[in-house]
Amino acid sequence: VTSYHVPQGVGDIVMIQSDHTGAVDILSAELETADLLGEQRKAQPPLLAAPTMWTTEKMKEFKAKMGKEKNGRMVVKRGEVVTVRVPTHPDGKYICWEFATDDYDIGFGVYFDWTTVTSTAITVQVSESSDEEDEEEDEEIEGLSPVGDVERGSKSYLRSRYGEIMPVYRRNSHREVQAGSHEYPGEGIYLLKFDNSYSLLRNKTLFFHVYYTS
Repeated sequence: VTSYHVPQGVGDIVMIQSDHTGAVDILSAELETADLLGEQRKAQPPLLAAPTMWTTEKMKEFKAKMGKEKNGRMVVKRGEVVTVRVPTHPDGKYICWEFATDDYDIGFGVYFDWTTVTSTAITVQVSESSDEEDEEEDEEIEGLSPVGDVERGSKSYLRSRYGEIMPVYRRNSHREVQAGSHEYPGEGIYLLKFDNSYSLLRNKTLFFHVYYTS
């Protein structure tokens, strides 16, 4: 049997011997793991900067103005999560938002979908809970044909499209107008989530305004 140099360092060593020739191949599990982790890191989107946030006390003026707008007011029912999908605009550099609610607070978070923008139209998605949204994403991913290695599939790759700008947490939008902005990290779609899934009894009346600026 030919003499082999054993790789030095921490990690498991896998030895494979041929039944026919008796030759031995030595593989470093550590190196293979490093290669796989390297591929995984390449698939991860870049980290997203935190948004700029502020509040104003002009609740009555804001609600009156949004109440007159065609899509400036909606009801987020008990147990529901409303996701406002806002594509980046070629003429814009920042996304801006303002919102307020009647009587009670609401959860709010901002995420980003690194995907090609085919339309600048703003759309609204309603789901019963955040868990259901995850299931819908799973169905969308499972329904696509895997790209590349069939064993790996495309699920993990597609999940890496989504980045977190600000996690969902409850805001005192019934006391002050909640506002914020975020600089475009690139082309994609912003996901503004208004979460009322924690409320078992109360619907929330939401007044909101989303726009872009250069």
